[in-house]
Amino acid sequence: MQYNFVEFVNNINLYAIIDGVILVALLAIMITFFIYKRNVKMFIFLISAIVLEVLVMVLSEIYGGAILTVAKYVLHYTVIFNLVVTAVVYQNDFKNIFQKISSSKSVETHTSDDDLRNATAEILAACQDMSKQDVGAIIIIDTPGDIHENILDTGTYLGATISAGLLESIFNTKAPLHDGAVIVRGNKIVAAGCFLTLTQRNVNKEMGTRHRAAIGITEETDVLSIVVSEETGIISVVKHGEIKRYMTMDKLKDEIEDAYGISPMAIARRAEKKSKKRFGRKDRFEG
Repeated sequence: MQYNFVEFVNNINLYAIIDGVILVALLAIMITFFIYKRNVKMFIFLISAIVLEVLVMVLSEIYGGAILTVAKYVLHYTVIFNLVVTAVVYQNDFKNIFQKISSSKSVETHTSDDDLRNATAEILAACQDMSKQDVGAIIIIDTPGDIHENILDTGTYLGATISAGLLESIFNTKAPLHDGAVIVRGNKIVAAGCFLTLTQRNVNKEMGTRHRAAIGITEETDVLSIVVSEETGIISVVKHGEIKRYMTMDKLKDEIEDAYGISPMAIARRAEKKSKKRFGRKDRFEG
């Protein structure tokens, strides 16, 4: 089915405006998605193909549909092919999006700041000990609850309070769960031995599977990954796909507290937000 774009433009009405709004909304969603995936080139390529198809169709309609017949069909199916390829390449991302829409968070955490500070201290102690002993580890702090059940199901559910001893026993090379990741929410270890999707980006050859997994999960979710290298004992953190290596205990403490929302800056932001909300209500009542 071919659309007469010239007639469409000449007869703009409410339905045409609705069409435009839907188009802009879809473009905004696509732009946001591809920027989040750090692959703007794919978006530009896809949009270029769609724009080229529209231009060819408009030009053909101006001349009564008698020209560029082959080009119209070739571009039309090229766009369809590109959309299918995009869906295949990002199928895991689309699946995660729909799963988040269709289901609520399975684990809700209501943890006090003191509990989170204790959890931070336990994670720091475990990381320091494992680093000295060259014990490999990957700890995911999932404060927003972004990690879906399909990842948790690859490991073993624990629901245990965080302690340095427990973390070190999990990542003991003789333990059955040491190869996977530990997923932490609040002051609880939700699951251990979980397998994560590896990043497809080129990374430093010094970094192994744990680092690739830590980068991969942060590309898809808003979590903090902590990695201890079993080859060098180097501690790294990853957020939004960006890795920071050679973490000292002070720097690691700052990263964990920021992820938990208990760093001085995070607490100040929280207080400011509450203050604005309180004064906003007061203004409404006075008005």
